[in-house]
Amino acid sequence: MFVPGLIERKRDGGALTPGEWRDLMKEYAAGRIPDYQISALLMASFLRGLSREESAALLDGMLASGGRLDFGDLGKPVIDKHSTGGVGDKVSLVLAPLVAACGVAVPMMSGRGLGHTGGTLDKLESIPGFRTGLSLAETRAQIQQIGCAMIGQTPEVAPVDKKLYALRDVTATVECIPLIAASIMSKKLAEGLTGLVLDVKLGSGAFITEEERSQELAETMIRLGEDRGCPTVALLTAMDRPLGRACGNALEAEEAIMSLRGEGPEDLHDVTIALGVEMLALAGEKDRARAKARLEDAIASGKAAEKFEQIIEAQGGNPAAVEDPALLPQASEVEVYYARAAGTILEVQPRPIGRAVVQMGGGRQKVEDVVDPTVGFVITARPGQQVHISEPLASIFAKDRAGIELARRALDDAIRIGDGHAAPLPLVAARVSAKGMETLG
Repeated sequence: MFVPGLIERKRDGGALTPGEWRDLMKEYAAGRIPDYQISALLMASFLRGLSREESAALLDGMLASGGRLDFGDLGKPVIDKHSTGGVGDKVSLVLAPLVAACGVAVPMMSGRGLGHTGGTLDKLESIPGFRTGLSLAETRAQIQQIGCAMIGQTPEVAPVDKKLYALRDVTATVECIPLIAASIMSKKLAEGLTGLVLDVKLGSGAFITEEERSQELAETMIRLGEDRGCPTVALLTAMDRPLGRACGNALEAEEAIMSLRGEGPEDLHDVTIALGVEMLALAGEKDRARAKARLEDAIASGKAAEKFEQIIEAQGGNPAAVEDPALLPQASEVEVYYARAAGTILEVQPRPIGRAVVQMGGGRQKVEDVVDPTVGFVITARPGQQVHISEPLASIFAKDRAGIELARRALDDAIRIGDGHAAPLPLVAARVSAKGMETLG
């Protein structure tokens, strides 16, 4: 295989054949192609794009590099959900046990924080003892036993994707829709799913901020899933303000627990239920009103919270945290943030808040950083809310006074108070499927 010729062709706007992409991934996984050549090809792909056939072949090559789960003998639907990430987005912690409590198998494979967005694995690992690094065999056994596992990408799953992502992260080629789509779908399709629901974020706090590109990403992933026999749908949801009130790993875990008990914030509940309805629909529930009622009943009856206890216990954590969230790690410093002026809250920008959580120690600025699960915010301020001067708008949780001051500056930037009307995005704006897009909000 003459790799410089393939790089040259892609550089000049040509396409690689599906066979060439698959051979490239096989040879790269085996260590027979150096990183610098793959980096050049990634940059050429970033600049020139990939055709539908190229994206599909790249995905196939990623999948072929590792193992896959097979639930053919399970006798029930196997459905997962993926979010493109946001600030305060702890939906997965609520949704996985909730849908599993409704009789659907949920092998939820998630990631860690990326940039200003939080990671589901870091939130789960704020629960004392919780282990996310399950093998495929352990995952399959747990799904058979309790119907749900919440795991990270292991070395068994699409290992060439992990290598490619590491290169993209250091060569400014992350934000390429075909590469993002193939990366996400390689992990999801390795789970042996019978259906997949995507939560694609819109707004200033989203990983991709342009609405058209977010829709394009959803459509690309849907095509990749449908072409491989995995029915896939997407909801476009708001990320122009944090989701829920809590931002930070242990704080979000606590809020997720409260939501499973029916005591969480309304916006988190509504997004979770909307995604849950889509998951149950893919699992065969034809009546959407009945699907919603089943989800609400699982919360009200305590079955959803009980399922989360089972998951925590199975994965080495302390299930008593569901009954007593005070068992989660606690911050050393807590301080209230007050409104600096009277008026209307026009914006609560998520990006400065997410960045502050990382800078306070709640995320990684370097690969080797250790995450502090205790730091973050609980923000009660909402766009459109009328406030008086010195009214409490948020609580800051930090490990020291420097963190408190950093957090104060972030909230000064994030919360804009003035005259006029707030114009937040609809919480759930649209549904995208293989049939097209349906506006909801």
